[in-house]
Amino acid sequence: MAKAGAALKQVLEAYGISQNKLATIMRISHSNVHRWINGAADPLGDSILEIRNALEKIEMGAGEAFIRFYLETLPEERTE
Repeated sequence: MAKAGAALKQVLEAYGISQNKLATIMRISHSNVHRWINGAADPLGDSILEIRNALEKIEMGAGEAFIRFYLETLPEERTE
């Protein structure tokens, strides 16, 4: 799964937001959101900000959570 799609899936589940609701607010087709979440496509750079803004319109804090999850990096494994 693409990083943005994984972050988006986490936020939608955590905030109880449907893919359809996000698509409606963003004025895009539900299939675009579905493809992002399932890793079939990755949103383009401008879409990341649009996703964030749409999530904030739906639920305060959801957009910020999306960006946090999206930018989150896993700690590197250390071998000693």
